[in-house]
Amino acid sequence: MAAQVRTIMAFTQTDADNLRAAIARGAKRVRINGEEVEYASMAELRAALAMVDAELAGVSRGGFAVIYPRTGRGL
Repeated sequence: MAAQVRTIMAFTQTDADNLRAAIARGAKRVRINGEEVEYASMAELRAALAMVDAELAGVSRGGFAVIYPRTGRGL
């Protein structure tokens, strides 16, 4: 029996650069991990940048892996 592990998608330096550019322009819409995201406020956008910077620096977010076991009838 094999288990599947779902991992959290990592951010890239490009994501951080896109967030910084959006903050500099005063825009609340930015592309991160291939998805366009619109933030409610600049404070939320700055918090997202801090989270991405922390992940790029290797600081743990307290995330965890989820394991889904595969089972069979034992044959």
